Amino acid sequence: MSAPGTVSINGGRSAREAVWHGYVRRCAEGDQKALGSLYDESSQQVYGVVLSVLRDTADAEEVTLDVYSQVWRSAAVYSTQRGSVVAWLLTLARSRAIDRLRSRATRQKREEPIEEAPQQSFETGEASPEASASASETRQRIQTALDRLPQDQREAVELAYFSGMSHSELAAHLGQPLGTVKTRIRMGMMKLREELQGLSL
Repeated sequence: MSAPGTVSINGGRSAREAVWHGYVRRCAEGDQKALGSLYDESSQQVYGVVLSVLRDTADAEEVTLDVYSQVWRSAAVYSTQRGSVVAWLLTLARSRAIDRLRSRATRQKREEPIEEAPQQSFETGEASPEASASASETRQRIQTALDRLPQDQREAVELAYFSGMSHSELAAHLGQPLGTVKTRIRMGMMKLREELQGLSL
């Protein structure tokens, strides 16, 4: 005989799985709102797994966004044969977190000798021609990526990162619900991250 509450708990999980599977299916069809809904409902679990591996909140936040970028790209090939949506998400979370951990270790090794490098440019306060060209190229890539965002996402991202307003202030300024503004910023940043892969921001 099942313990009291077992049926309702399992039923709740089954209902959630059906809803999340629907989100993934809609993501495969290009529905950005579905990705936002999936993020809102599952990101706490994903973030928890990532943070347990990385032990760094900033890295964990970035990797969590990376997970949902991968969900967006891979939604069309997701199959229930791989397991439940939550199992898929947590597997992606652990895999991306481990990748970041390895990348962090490699980067630290690579950066160690930099401290011994000559600091002439910093001492003179002048950027080298190469650095100036690189900075100009970086700005151009960022601007191009911003221009490709839908207007509502671009506006939210630009205000969030260049105006100094809090999310609550942004919501009041835009006349939109706080959740809508947060979703626009998340979606915009996920798209920017894809556009700017390989660029150190």
